[in-house]
Amino acid sequence: MSIAIVSLCMVACTSPPETIDQLENKIRKQLASVDGEFAIGFKMIDRDRELYINEREMFHAASTMKTPVMIELFKQANAGNFSLDDSIQVKNEFRSIVDSSRYQMDIDEDSEGELYDLVGQQRPIRELINDMITKSSNLATNILIEKVGAGNVTKTMRNYGADSIKVLRGVEDIKAYERGISNRTTAFDEVMIYEKLARGEVVNKEASETMIAILKEQKFNEMIPAQLPNDVEVAHKTGWITGVNHDVGFVELPNRQRYVLVLLSKEAEDREQVLNTLADISRTIYDFVQNQ
Repeated sequence: MSIAIVSLCMVACTSPPETIDQLENKIRKQLASVDGEFAIGFKMIDRDRELYINEREMFHAASTMKTPVMIELFKQANAGNFSLDDSIQVKNEFRSIVDSSRYQMDIDEDSEGELYDLVGQQRPIRELINDMITKSSNLATNILIEKVGAGNVTKTMRNYGADSIKVLRGVEDIKAYERGISNRTTAFDEVMIYEKLARGEVVNKEASETMIAILKEQKFNEMIPAQLPNDVEVAHKTGWITGVNHDVGFVELPNRQRYVLVLLSKEAEDREQVLNTLADISRTIYDFVQNQ
């Protein structure tokens, strides 16, 4: 038998999971192939199908916290505090939440560098949100957190029923990091927030749809979307630091089936292996949904 025929048989002869129990068993086997700690959250939005693994385990939020920051910006704009079309000064000086000492962002530690060329200039809040989400700009994030207040972000998450997400500080506050003061999240809370977004229940329907459109423009697509067909839309936010790789969002199929998917990891040093495994799990869940 040729290699091509063997490969086709491997695809055709391996049936996708048909029940939640089968799905969980397959995912656990996939996770067992890579070192690290993981949490999975999966929920179909319009059907009674869901799966959780370690959903209450706390994880460093990394850049997934940028979605709650975006939500708070839309909430405060809706309340009339400001317009998203207002301009704000781009700066690179922030204060630690530990002792109010000043620190600056390092362009070499940021995934987006063009904004640093605009320090001292004005930029619309809406454009900074786009930089924060689609390019995961740390500089934009700190500017925007300062605008709305980290405590307000966490309070809004509580109002939406997410009782574990903690947005305490901006990025690269080293003094806070060294004291163990970091932004946190759980798979359960992430599922809750993205389900509400998908249902149009965050701030209001118009705001939810606008935020979803921004999330769909995500530039980092190594996990949830990596193995999905091109006609599948994914509104999501990634996050990574050393040993941590996350992808959280929701998926919409051409037939309008929708589901939330949360992939969290920590203490997982082999980034490439983690990315591949989580992409495999995303495909496993997509196949399951297709089979429902």
